[in-house]
Amino acid sequence: MAPITLSGLRSREFAISTPSARRAGKEAAVHLPARALVTAKAQTMLRQLRDAHGPLMLHQSGGCCDGSSPMCYPAGDFIVGDLDVLLGVLDLGAEAGVPSPRLPDGADAVPLWISGSQFDAWKHTQLIIDLVVGRGSGFSLEGPEGVRFLSRGRVFSDDEVAALADTPPVRGSQYADGVRPLAPEDATVVAVAEEACPVPHR
Repeated sequence: MAPITLSGLRSREFAISTPSARRAGKEAAVHLPARALVTAKAQTMLRQLRDAHGPLMLHQSGGCCDGSSPMCYPAGDFIVGDLDVLLGVLDLGAEAGVPSPRLPDGADAVPLWISGSQFDAWKHTQLIIDLVVGRGSGFSLEGPEGVRFLSRGRVFSDDEVAALADTPPVRGSQYADGVRPLAPEDATVVAVAEEACPVPHR
């Protein structure tokens, strides 16, 4: 079955009514933000793991093992539940700062999933998948490399939350039926995490 994009979602730009826009007598146009980004360093590791293990998937853990770390598995090794939420499809072929005109496919595509209940708690947050030194205690593929994936976050603005509320994410059952989200309008690869969110320094 050919992939199906979410019906009725033709534009990635939404008219958002804000107090300042109403005072100006017009509505402000807000781009639909990506729910997930990846740093160039994490993308490079994902490419290495892809070359060694084949197509990959990520699942944002909700506890156990590595706490709330993103876990990397060979595609299909983690069973996606019907109510799990697709945060995004990371593009291993994309360049930092350059938007992709379409969703990646094949071995360049790394779906990033989160449980439905955890998504409800985190839906106001954009996740940035980063890579740091230190081995985790779970079963994620990068563990033997002496590094681990780390989720950082940025709280969406009120306008972004409003735009996303009009665009429900793809659930596991829909994905199994061939439904795919729209490609994000903005670049989903950042050179460093600081470009997307505050990063604490020791």
